[in-house]
Amino acid sequence: MRILKDNKKYCFIMEMEVRDYELDCEQIVNNANYLHYMEHTRHKFCADVGLSFIEMHNSGIDAVVRKIEIEYLTSLRGGESFMSCIHLERKGPRFIFNQDIIKPNGEVVAEAVVTVVVLKDGKLSRGDELAKIFANYIK
Repeated sequence: MRILKDNKKYCFIMEMEVRDYELDCEQIVNNANYLHYMEHTRHKFCADVGLSFIEMHNSGIDAVVRKIEIEYLTSLRGGESFMSCIHLERKGPRFIFNQDIIKPNGEVVAEAVVTVVVLKDGKLSRGDELAKIFANYIK
């Protein structure tokens, strides 16, 4: 667990950098790219804790995004670096990824709440398989 400014606690932090092709005509990061940053961070986190989406899928288990709420607070610009951070919770069968995009100076760029559910053989499940894998990271 790492702590950043304002005592926010995260179980995973990934450093990234804005690429030129992610900019819009205003020379700021296009809003859809924040979703890409956050998805990449979730997938990297899962890989780092030993979760293989291919192996899970082959065994009939699929983790899928059910809902995303995102608030854009300020913009990133070309060449800027940032941290993409995760705080993970579980509410019943739902896994809640609280994700922040933060500039090195601590300024929060975007905040999102990403709700993930688990399907087992195509049907909604409690997600106990993921809960075991995420046990040390769920707060």
